[in-house]
Amino acid sequence: MKCFRMRGKKGCEHFDSADPPRRRANKRRGRGTYANDRPPVVGTVGRQSGQVRLRVVKDTKGETLVDHVHRFTLAGSQLYTDEYQSYNHVIRPHATVSHGDKEWARDDDGDGIREVHVNTAEGMWTDVRNFLRMFKGVHKKNLSGYIAICEFRRNVKRISPDFISALVTLHTFDP
Repeated sequence: MKCFRMRGKKGCEHFDSADPPRRRANKRRGRGTYANDRPPVVGTVGRQSGQVRLRVVKDTKGETLVDHVHRFTLAGSQLYTDEYQSYNHVIRPHATVSHGDKEWARDDDGDGIREVHVNTAEGMWTDVRNFLRMFKGVHKKNLSGYIAICEFRRNVKRISPDFISALVTLHTFDP
């Protein structure tokens, strides 16, 4: 005997316009903002040092990104980004890869090494997502704390027992 339980057929149209299908936050179209409950996290990572700086921000407009880059990078540092227009006003040596043209890495100086890429940052975002996944959802008011722990973890490469004890002693519980 076979069990023919089907919870819903994939690809079936949803005909009731008064009851639209549910869309989870990450499947919504457009960029996230703090106001629409998809707070963006911006980050920089040094290729040689490996140091990471992550911050939860209200939006990803040019002013916000330029402020973050100028705050957490040294003047004269080479900046590698994708073609997002908000990076255009950063005052740093700047090279971009054009994902829209299916370009993922580029060799600008002809030495055979593709130095223009954002793979270091993409790897960092994979680490951030994997860190947050174990919590099965984080409220936007608490996200900055989780991001701070993730940044610290990435910068020291491990969480030591001393760090955990210091974190626990700082936490107070008032019933």
